[in-house]
Amino acid sequence: MTAQQLIIFDCDGVLVDSEPLAAEAYERVYEKHGMNGVGADVIAQCVGMKQADIIIRIKELTGHHLQPDQEGDLWTVTRDLFSEKLNPTNGIAPFLGTLKAGRCVASSSSMERIHHSLAVTGLAPHFGEAIFSSSMVKRGKPAPDIFLYAAEKMGADPANCVVIEDSPFGVEGAVAAGMTAIGYTGGGHTYAGHGARLKEQGAHAACTSWREISDRLSGLGFRL
Repeated sequence: MTAQQLIIFDCDGVLVDSEPLAAEAYERVYEKHGMNGVGADVIAQCVGMKQADIIIRIKELTGHHLQPDQEGDLWTVTRDLFSEKLNPTNGIAPFLGTLKAGRCVASSSSMERIHHSLAVTGLAPHFGEAIFSSSMVKRGKPAPDIFLYAAEKMGADPANCVVIEDSPFGVEGAVAAGMTAIGYTGGGHTYAGHGARLKEQGAHAACTSWREISDRLSGLGFRL
């Protein structure tokens, strides 16, 4: 690795343990508008997608379609749940506190949600303005657009980037961008076979803790 080493972190399910809360928010909003059956099992098939793509996928899976004038409820409910219950993933704060390599966030979430998530969990100072959302590019994950955009803005060669991802879509996008992907399975939404699925999509490794990720990054020549 060169001096332009860059670690690209997904936000939801990697930096913050948000996926169970996000699934609860979707279920509440769909129920509010008379659409039952959009539970955690459905949302689990959408992890890693941006909101617009999730809404389309839910319609494909359940037949339920959230109308444009109802979509604002998703952020309202999610924001309230995050403010009350959101926590950083276990061990991420000390990991970031000693990290020497360049870092940024590349998430499918909106900028407002990313900033709120990092603020309520106390992680915001570790990234400053180095935050990128799929709203900034044409295609969301599993397309590589957000990762390539982040690398360009951070001045890093994709070959010198490692992406930490919890979703198969995210891993797929990172690999398509020519980057090394490390899967993270330490979030509250992990499941049997999670790590194997990430490796099937091309992850270099699947790790359950930030200690394991630290060891993997050291093996790749990253400054920690």
